[in-house]
Amino acid sequence: MKLTVRRVLIFAPFLISLFLIQSYFWVPTYEEQTKGDPARLEKYIAASIGDASILNPILSADSASSAIESMVFEGLIDRDENLNFRGRLATSWEVYEEAFFYINQKADVPGLGEAGPEATLRHLLKAKAGDISLDDKTHASMANVRELSLIPARDFVVTRSEKAPDGSPPVEIRLMVHAPAKIKLTLEHVDQDLFENLLPILGMGYFSSFPAEAFLSIQGGRNAPGSDSEPKPETIVRYAGEILPPTEHNPIIVFRLRPDVRFHDGHAFDAGDVKFTYDAIMNPRNLSPRISDYEPVKSVTVVDPLTVRIVYKRLYSPTIGTWAMPVIPEHLLNDGVLRAEAIRRGLDPEKFSMRQSLFNRHPVGCGPFVFNEWRSDQYIALDKFGGYWEGPPNYGRYIYRIIPDLLTQEMEFYAGTVDAYDVQPHQVARLREDPAYQSFSGPSFGYTYVGYNMRRPPFHDRRVRTALGMAIDVEKIIKYVLYGQGERITGPFVKQTDFYSHDVKPLHYDPEGALELLKEAGWRKDSEGWLEKDGKRLQFTLITNSGNDTRKAILSIVQDAWRQIGIDVRTDLLEWSVFIQERVNKGDFDALVLGWQMGIEPDLYQIWHSSQTNPHQLNFVGFKNEKADDLIVKVRQEYDHARQVAYCRKLHEIIAYEQPYTFLYVGKWTAVLDKRIMIKEVDAEGKVTYRKITPTKTGNYTFYFNKWIKLSEPMFAAEG
Repeated sequence: MKLTVRRVLIFAPFLISLFLIQSYFWVPTYEEQTKGDPARLEKYIAASIGDASILNPILSADSASSAIESMVFEGLIDRDENLNFRGRLATSWEVYEEAFFYINQKADVPGLGEAGPEATLRHLLKAKAGDISLDDKTHASMANVRELSLIPARDFVVTRSEKAPDGSPPVEIRLMVHAPAKIKLTLEHVDQDLFENLLPILGMGYFSSFPAEAFLSIQGGRNAPGSDSEPKPETIVRYAGEILPPTEHNPIIVFRLRPDVRFHDGHAFDAGDVKFTYDAIMNPRNLSPRISDYEPVKSVTVVDPLTVRIVYKRLYSPTIGTWAMPVIPEHLLNDGVLRAEAIRRGLDPEKFSMRQSLFNRHPVGCGPFVFNEWRSDQYIALDKFGGYWEGPPNYGRYIYRIIPDLLTQEMEFYAGTVDAYDVQPHQVARLREDPAYQSFSGPSFGYTYVGYNMRRPPFHDRRVRTALGMAIDVEKIIKYVLYGQGERITGPFVKQTDFYSHDVKPLHYDPEGALELLKEAGWRKDSEGWLEKDGKRLQFTLITNSGNDTRKAILSIVQDAWRQIGIDVRTDLLEWSVFIQERVNKGDFDALVLGWQMGIEPDLYQIWHSSQTNPHQLNFVGFKNEKADDLIVKVRQEYDHARQVAYCRKLHEIIAYEQPYTFLYVGKWTAVLDKRIMIKEVDAEGKVTYRKITPTKTGNYTFYFNKWIKLSEPMFAAEG
């Protein structure tokens, strides 16, 4: 008996290995699959490590859900191959501005003195007509004015709620507002410098001296509007600038929508669906993660079934891109429909919201694919939409398989049971040369850096920060840690965009030059070879999060580089939540290794503006620079692309010079596809052309996915 057991134990591993080997080779190849199922040629099978969470674009916040939503739904716009906006559900759009300012009758207007509403309007009309001598900037702003008009004075009541000092229920305050007349300027293009450029016409203190508090009174209180003899209550002073701002920019976008677009259930798409999508995002009951993107919107108005007008509260150019948000169908998700669903399912209609709707498991959009089936943690199946406005996709079916293990994904790709594979850095050299596949590679939208806490010495000294960067051999990190799958980066913008300045060169690896800079900053080596200043050693701790092998390797390389030039640097790996909540958010660190994932929009306010340096804000390195602040604001308020690019490149130069970060690299991604997947195009005469898949400017190789098809044999640049 013992001998039998021993033999079984000896041969068991061998038998198991044989079983696994035959199982691997038993997996049907792509050719075998297509012989048994010719429809396999019309299926595209993707793989993901995780399942979707909720298939509603205004509610989801994960990449798996977004991947499916991009197939099922459609937005008003998106970006083309060159990152310019292009129409989708919108055929065209116009961006212009309505600007306002209150008449300041006590201001000294050049050539007029104290001027009332009508006199001020006539004065501006004369300036526009060229009857007043203007400098170039003011002339340009006035030439941009399409129309000038006068809005009469009006009275209204504003209610505000304030906390009671004794902790009792909030006190409601009613403020009577006697708003003076104001001038409305309709502009051809948005002009963030408009009011500054109007000062030579109206007087340098016209806007800053506007006495807003003079036009407010607490209803039933003593301070009548216009009274200068009595002090205003603190409440009035506090709210005056908010209720009656001297100037107001209201950018406007008018979208003209594509006719004859239908949702997958046959219902017509129109402007009401656009407004409904916005309202659903802003509805607090839905808990949409998109609210902050649409907070600058003042109003969304349906002009007619194919026109929607969006007015903004203030200048904020990134909002244009938010209308790439997929549109959801009003007829399936309005309050009446949700209430009926709640009653049908035996739920409380008053507590029922869009988040509980079964729509989120069975979505209906107007995108190129129709939802078919979702089996949790297995797959999501979509079918092509024959009524898609741009023409149906070539693939008949899209399958999104959930395969959490990357090795399994790789094996499935080799066997042909999934059609694409995101290559790991160490596999790139091998798979890129494999003749069976076509590969695509490009820089990611983000970067890795070493950040310095500029509130703490010695990091307050730019020379020290620059020297630390010069001592790091970044090429060594790219070669040995990333297997060559990375590129140097010098600033905070996405490298593939126009906003990034390629004129800014990376720091050279120069340990001796680093020592010279440190010597200039007062640091010299002691008898043991450590750098010191005023008897104090150059010593600090470099931290990053655990669980990330790449950052762990960078930590070791950087520590070794700095110790070699005499810096006593310690390192520490921290669990992610501790790293972020206790150290990063509280600014409790010397230096750290971290990274940013960026979007295309160049708005860097949260990361780099000096107002964002408080605990739990994103400028946790404490970078403060007045010129940078000014440029950051100009970038987020500029609607002209060329001017925005110019501001971004100046900002890039300032940040690169100051070195609050040592910008290390932007990682590269690589994906492989079977060579038989190609782009199939059919012209108006029915002639079929096949061409090789080529990536866009950003490296997006799936841009023409709706034209993809898989052939039984590879064929490049052939015609059928």
